[in-house]
Order: sequence, then structure tokens, then C-alpha cells
Amino acid sequence: MSAKYVSLNDALYNYVVCYRSRADDPLLDALRAETEALGDVARMLISREQGDFLTMLTKLLNVRSGVEVGTFTGYSSICIARGLAMDGRLTCFDTSMDWTAMARRYWEKDGLADRLELRLGNAAEELTKWEPAEPLDLVFIDADKTGYDAYFEMLLPKMKANGLFIFDNMVWGGRVIEEPLADPDGVAIDLLNRKLASDPRVESVLLPFADGLHLARKR
Repeated sequence: MSAKYVSLNDALYNYVVCYRSRADDPLLDALRAETEALGDVARMLISREQGDFLTMLTKLLNVRSGVEVGTFTGYSSICIARGLAMDGRLTCFDTSMDWTAMARRYWEKDGLADRLELRLGNAAEELTKWEPAEPLDLVFIDADKTGYDAYFEMLLPKMKANGLFIFDNMVWGGRVIEEPLADPDGVAIDLLNRKLASDPRVESVLLPFADGLHLARKR
């Protein structure tokens, strides 16, 4: 059976991005523009449609307790926080005071500061001593690729059954199928994709969405 997928070009991608409920979002557009002014590092931003997807998933899951590893300038954290249940909270882990200072400004502008907590420092070290107030409903990981598996293992015991992990950059710009795959980031992503697909503790699906999202539901 032939594969069923559509290759995107700029015109088709612009069509997809145009027809979204939140296509007009001045706050997120301003945050994106300010982040893009930082230069090449702005490639770490998630896409607009990924942000909408995160908001929708968060609402569908009625998330009360969430974690984000890798906050950068705050785009994804805003998208998740907008979808939280009325009493929900998102705890964000990041290493950069400068980038997250921008995130904090936009959290305030969007009226979300009371729903978000930022913990600065090495995420692996922070997660070993951090316990959520209640089992996690959602985890979004978009940080150092070689740390993904460690974050998964640290957070899985803190997550409730049916809780959802979302890993970003899981096709690694299409390079994840390179042979030989030698880059440490690419190797780490490939190994985690293989692990999630066969791990009996989770049910997973890898989606060719933006730079690839791997969703893993805790059984």
C-alpha cells in the first residue's frame, strides 16, 4: 500500500496556517517578532500551528498539572497555559534567565503569570528534587535533545495514568533517517523514538507535524 501524505510547499503551508481559529493573535505575534529579532536562536520557537495544537490538547485533557522542559521566550508555555483548567498550573524548567525574562513579560501581558511557575537551573537536577502538588496530566519537552530520555524517566513516575508526554523536534529536520547517524542529538532522538514505540509503559505515535511531535500516553 502506498504511503498517504502531502508534501508541503510555502503556499500550502501558508494556507494551513491561515485557517486557524487563532490566526489573528497580536500577543503571540509580538512575542514571535521579538524572539526572531534575537537572530538564529529563534529557530527554537515552535510553529504557530504547534502552539494552537498545544492549547487544544491541553483543553481536551482538562490539564490541571503540567510541566514544560525548555521554555525559551515563552511561546509554548503561553499556548499551554491558555488551555489549562481553571485551577491549573504549569511548571516551567529552563536554564536561561535572559530568555525567560522575555517569557515572564509576556506571561504578565497575557494575564497568565499566576498560572505559571518558572524554575531556573539544570532541569535534570531540578527534577530530581521537585514533586508536583498532584500527578501530572501533561508534559511538553523541547530542550536539549540528549536530555530527553532522562526527563522522560524522571517525569513518568510523577504522571497519572492517561497523562500525555509531547516531545518536539522528533524528526530533527528530516535528518533523523541519515545513515550513518552520528550527531549526538540525532542519535538521542532516534533512540528515544524507538524506545517510545516499544515501551510497554506508554502508547505512542510519532506525527510529522512541523519538526515532528512524538506523543506518548502513560498506560
